[in-house]
Amino acid sequence: MATASPLTRTASQTLTEQLAERFAERIRTRLLAPGARLPSVRECARQQGVSPHTVVAAYDQLLALGLVEARRQRGFFVRQESSPALRGHAGVAPRAVPGLREPGEGAAAGLRTAPPTSPVTTVLAAKPADASTLIRGMFHRRSDKPQPGMGVLPPDWLESTFMPAAVRRVTTTAALQEFSLQYGDPAGDAGLRRSLAHKLAGIQLEVGPEQIVSTVGATHALDIVSRTLLRAGDPVMVEEPGWAVEFARLEALGMRVLPVPRRADGPDLAVMQRYCEVHAPKLFVSVSVLHNPTGYSLTPAAAHRVLQLAQQHDFHIVEDDTYSHLAPAHATRLSVLDGLSRTIYVSGFAKVLAPNWRIGFMTAAPALLERLQETKLLATLTTPALLERALAWCIDQGQLRRHVERVRVRLDGARARAVKLALAHGCTLAAEPAGLFGWLDTGVDTDALTQRMLDEGYLLAPGSLFHARRQPTTLMRINFATTQEAAFWKVLARVRDSL
Repeated sequence: MATASPLTRTASQTLTEQLAERFAERIRTRLLAPGARLPSVRECARQQGVSPHTVVAAYDQLLALGLVEARRQRGFFVRQESSPALRGHAGVAPRAVPGLREPGEGAAAGLRTAPPTSPVTTVLAAKPADASTLIRGMFHRRSDKPQPGMGVLPPDWLESTFMPAAVRRVTTTAALQEFSLQYGDPAGDAGLRRSLAHKLAGIQLEVGPEQIVSTVGATHALDIVSRTLLRAGDPVMVEEPGWAVEFARLEALGMRVLPVPRRADGPDLAVMQRYCEVHAPKLFVSVSVLHNPTGYSLTPAAAHRVLQLAQQHDFHIVEDDTYSHLAPAHATRLSVLDGLSRTIYVSGFAKVLAPNWRIGFMTAAPALLERLQETKLLATLTTPALLERALAWCIDQGQLRRHVERVRVRLDGARARAVKLALAHGCTLAAEPAGLFGWLDTGVDTDALTQRMLDEGYLLAPGSLFHARRQPTTLMRINFATTQEAAFWKVLARVRDSL
């Protein structure tokens, strides 16, 4: 996202055409999500330095393209439904669940949102198009500025000499003939599974290689679990705030999403209890350690109670331990306490090693593992053994461990600097800082803030993206590794104060 240049009349484009194109590009790349409200005519004119007449004409062009819709006495909004202009970009249209209350209905526009007072009555459909906002931002990066909304470490943090060496080892002529000319083991490379079993022992999760299945990243593992255990219409408990992709993925499969407020010690147990009594959920999805976006980690007491509920009400728990490499080995994990009786453990390496290697894995009780492996087999047959074998070498040689230690030290320093800058520029911490992400209160609507910051070349992660049903909030998630520059915070403070 390059800093948006001022609109200037040229021989090839009028001011109206430039402004319309600016908004159209953001809509098509989901930087303006379906349902988002465009600035008022007067506000947009002030922001862009043009006349109200120019803004009206640009909005009319967007209307003609089918990208926005006008709502009487309310303004202009990005269209929710698919249109020729959006087709191929919009993703899956959200499905409403009739007769059920939305969170925040009738609420004032005042922003730092709280969970619904009666969450048991709330069964939500997520909005897949919203989920793609940050994802698309990762693939449409057009600025050299550090991006505070990104979900991964900066590339220079992940650079190493051992990864190219590992790839060279598995791309010799003999290795290519061994791995490339036939399908690999459906469970994944045997060498990698042995390495993973040894690694998991370090967090007291005792499993054999035969109890591990590799996947195309952790998200693939989560999808396999859902497709194996659930059917369309099944209720699923998911932490809120939480990762928008998980909400959207479950909705796309036809599940009913039950948002469970995430507290500092773990999920809201009272809400879970009532969901169990009213909806009989089939699954609970939890990021128990260094939760995204808050950084919270589960306490032993809360973990035991969650496992008791799972036993009493007969549901499975999928534990997404994506951030395990950044957490202490002794952190409380449901899978360790449960011995994989009702839990499925999922993790991957995108956050600390190589996002594009797309290597994840899962482990579960032997009786369930066969079903999970069959779902993988039907979807992908197997996974690429070459990179799996390269990763095994990185683990076995201690290269991954040493790399992670360096990253954690560097992240500790970055976190301290980012927090100091955030506080100095008028933000407050909504959660104790830990791990990769910070959960901040800006004091203003972060959806509006996000749109204004795009003009400055920064992609934010507004708090609304982390709710099952997008709603205004003053919260946002930052990446500690990409928010160490005072320049960003100065711009943020200036834009925030102008809202």
